[in-house]
Amino acid sequence: MTGDRPLLGIMLMLGFCVLAPLGDSMAKLLGETIPLGQLLLVRFGVQAALLLPLVAMSFRSLRMEQRIFWLMVLRTVLHIMGIGAMFTSLRYLPLADAIAIVFVMPFIMLLLGNYFLGEEVGKRRLIACCIGFIGTLFVIQPSFAAIGPIALLPLMVAVNFACFMLVTRRIARDIDAVSLQAVSGVIACIILGGLYFLPGLSGLEALSIVGPQGLEWSLLAVIGIVGTIAHLLMTWSLRFAPSATVAPMQYLEIPFATVIGYFVFGDWPNGLAMIGIIITMGAGVYIIIREQALARGAPPAV
Repeated sequence: MTGDRPLLGIMLMLGFCVLAPLGDSMAKLLGETIPLGQLLLVRFGVQAALLLPLVAMSFRSLRMEQRIFWLMVLRTVLHIMGIGAMFTSLRYLPLADAIAIVFVMPFIMLLLGNYFLGEEVGKRRLIACCIGFIGTLFVIQPSFAAIGPIALLPLMVAVNFACFMLVTRRIARDIDAVSLQAVSGVIACIILGGLYFLPGLSGLEALSIVGPQGLEWSLLAVIGIVGTIAHLLMTWSLRFAPSATVAPMQYLEIPFATVIGYFVFGDWPNGLAMIGIIITMGAGVYIIIREQALARGAPPAV
C-alpha cells in the first residue's frame, strides 16, 4: 500500500483539470452530429483499446477480489452516467457554464469523504473550497431561470462524480491505475454495447449510429485518448492523496475551460468573470502551498 503524498496527488489532479475540459470541448463540437451512445461507446472503446495492450506488455495483473470487482462495476456505471449527462448538457450550455455548475461537487465530496471515508476535511480547506466556489459564481453569472431544467444536468454530474471519486479512492490503492482503467473500459463497452440490443431502445435517437465525416474521426479519437489519460491522472491522484485534499484543486478546471472556450468557440469572460477566475486560482494556489507545508511537517503560514 502506498502512503499519501499530497503534493504528487495535487499535481496529478492538475493534469486532469487541464485535459478534462479539453475532452469536453471536443464532445461539445461533436454533440450536434454524433449520437450520445456512439460518443460514449467510442470514448470507452478507445480507452480499452489503448490500455489492454499496455497491461499485457507490462505484465500487470487483472486479478482482483470480488469486492473490488463489484466496486469497479459501480464505478464504471457512475462514469458512464456522469460523462453521458455532461456530454448532453454541453449540447445546450457553454463549456465554462456547464463545468462551473458542476462545481458544487467538491462540497459534496468533502462531506461524503468526511462521513463515509473518515477523511479529515479541516476548516482551512473548507474555507478555501467555499472561496473557490464563490469564484465560480463570478465566472458564470448563472441565471437558472434562463437555463431552465437543463441546469439540473450539470448538478447530476456533480453528485455522480463525487460518488465516482469516492469509489475510486476506495479501490485506487488495491489495483494498479492502468489495470483499473483498462477493465473499466471493457466493462463500459459491454454495458453500452448491450443497450443497443435491448428491446424498446433501438428507436432512441441517442442510440442511433451515424457515419462520422472528415474531421469528426479525429475528434472522436481525441475524446477517447484525452479522456483516458485524464482519468488515469485522476485515479493516480486519488492513490496518493485523500479526496478532501484534491477536491478543491478541481476548481482550476474553470479557468482552463474558459481559455479553451475562447480558442475553440470564441467565448471570453467579461471583467466580473475574470475576477472570479483570479479568486478561483487563488484558492487553488493556497491549497498547494498549505499541502506543501503539511507534507514537509512544517506549520503552514496561515
